[in-house]
Amino acid sequence: MIDNLNYYRVFLAVADTGSISHAAEKLYISQPAVSKSIRNLEEALSVRLIERSSRGIRLTEQGKLLYEHLQEAFQNIHAAEEELRQANDLGIGEIRIGASTSLCRNILLSYLSDFITKYPHIKVSITCHSTLTTVRQLEEGRIDLGLICETTLPERLTYQALQEIHDTFVVNPAYLEHFYVREQAAEHTPDNPWLLAGNVTSLLRTESDRHTKKRGSGSDRPETSGHTDTDLFLPPDMPVAEILERCNLMLLERGNVTRNHLEHFFFQQNIQPGQVLDVNNMDLLIDFAKIGMGVSSVVKEFAQDALSDGSLVELPMPVSVPPRTVGFCYSQQRHSNPSLKKFLELRR
Repeated sequence: MIDNLNYYRVFLAVADTGSISHAAEKLYISQPAVSKSIRNLEEALSVRLIERSSRGIRLTEQGKLLYEHLQEAFQNIHAAEEELRQANDLGIGEIRIGASTSLCRNILLSYLSDFITKYPHIKVSITCHSTLTTVRQLEEGRIDLGLICETTLPERLTYQALQEIHDTFVVNPAYLEHFYVREQAAEHTPDNPWLLAGNVTSLLRTESDRHTKKRGSGSDRPETSGHTDTDLFLPPDMPVAEILERCNLMLLERGNVTRNHLEHFFFQQNIQPGQVLDVNNMDLLIDFAKIGMGVSSVVKEFAQDALSDGSLVELPMPVSVPPRTVGFCYSQQRHSNPSLKKFLELRR
């Protein structure tokens, strides 16, 4: 292969213009320089490329063959340069992002909206998995960026916190009322089963009286631990920790970063849930709590709509679950990706 590509450029200019002098004008060089480049190219290839006549120059058969291939080659080079220019000017590229379904829905979408508006030519692909799976995909180079809950990471991964989130326990108020009736019925079940119906009737009557007082005012209204604008009913003389131990408690499945965070909290507070329903999606945890299936552990920021409209209320925990952060995570090796740089710069 000829080391000096300028020889080829000069040859193309001569072939296109059909003249040594016109090629020299087009390339802004002297006519002797054009003639010398052609001679050097012919010597390097050991073929005759052009023939001179009184009418100008014409290509030999070898010259025509070279011209066809050079045209295609330089067109490809020009196309590549143009694509690079567009990638730089218009932001053409690709970024692969991993996030859990709830993080994608509640946090990532707003960032993507701004990013796509500014860089519509960048292709964005999303894969939805747990934080731990997202971290593994980052290590394997299968994605460029992960939106994850704060967790321990390998040294080669970089984490940038975005915002703080708060875990809380939510419930449909009606569930707590029925829960208390069931718990009282279980505690007062007589040895003689024939007396059970009367006891339950008495409990329900007591519960009905309690509702009447709750809808009233003054000292008859029970404490709601700050939830004064809701009908949250807390069973009397039953600590919230005991409610968590005896209710149907719905949590994200084991092995999840959020589940690990909550189990550490339970251990510190000496809370031992007795009936746990594992769920693999936080949106389902919210929906299940809304229909009265039990108490759900959710991220407060993600359940704000249900808390605002009153379909869910928070259990007033005496000790809050420690807050944590959500952030972007990426490998330093992948940080050279121009699209990733644009995304991280935009969010700041």
